[in-house]
Amino acid sequence: MASKINYDHCLCCGSAAISKVFDCKDYTVSNENFEIWQCNSCTFRFTQNAPDEASVGIYYQSADYISHSDTKKGLVNRLYHQVRTFTLTSKLNLLKEVTGLKHGVLLDVGAGTGAFAFTMQQAGWNVTGLEPDETARINAVNNYKLHLEELSSLASMHNETFDAITLWHVLEHVHDLHGYLEKFFKILKPVGRLIIAVPNYTSYDAGYYKQYWAAYDVPRHLYHFSPKSMEILLKEKGFAVEAVKTMWFDSFYVSMLSEKYRHGKDRFIQAAWVGLISNIKALFNAKRCSSVIYVIRKK
Repeated sequence: MASKINYDHCLCCGSAAISKVFDCKDYTVSNENFEIWQCNSCTFRFTQNAPDEASVGIYYQSADYISHSDTKKGLVNRLYHQVRTFTLTSKLNLLKEVTGLKHGVLLDVGAGTGAFAFTMQQAGWNVTGLEPDETARINAVNNYKLHLEELSSLASMHNETFDAITLWHVLEHVHDLHGYLEKFFKILKPVGRLIIAVPNYTSYDAGYYKQYWAAYDVPRHLYHFSPKSMEILLKEKGFAVEAVKTMWFDSFYVSMLSEKYRHGKDRFIQAAWVGLISNIKALFNAKRCSSVIYVIRKK
């Protein structure tokens, strides 16, 4: 039987002022319901009674879980793959921009099937990729001849090794949230950059879909960040947010899935409309985007 994690305080700021927001359903694997709770002090949200690290693996076992399977099944996933080529180039250019380096030493945490790590390697970067899922690691070898390491390798990494550390939609999955951030601080070079991309529940599309918002993705997503809570958490770990960048395509991808969750069928026109409105609201404030990229430095 899976062991559950029950919080009586906020994992971000420590406040006991936490309360339930609503129930969310796992549409990907189990069809179980999980509770979303919020800290009324720092606005951090989390999945209450989520499976612990030893029990969570079964919730990733789905051919539809694209970051591990690389599936092209269904229109939404085919569109994801078409967009990915563009976004990989954008990520490469972002790293060059924020580090000031054409070539550097990169740690990609939660590398999935290795697409980003491979892109950076091809661009001349020295890349170490970490991925806990065995299926994803096998796909990385098959697709890119890329040998990703298990997460346990993180513990033995030396201080001030990396010019950049990237987590593309990964931090929300990590059980040892504080331990990982503390380790990243140690192994990042003094002028290095930590890049964290996460869904943003304060976006328009999240507010529109509420408990059907696909980026809650319970119970795989343990945490649900607002820009405010992210900045509080990082500051406590010795970091500062240098910039917030947008991920424009995520609002459309998430809205397509959310429409299917809410109505039981694809509603592409409505999803496109919601995604467009969400992006318009984020045009002048990146912190309103459906998913955001935090560019982070040591204080």
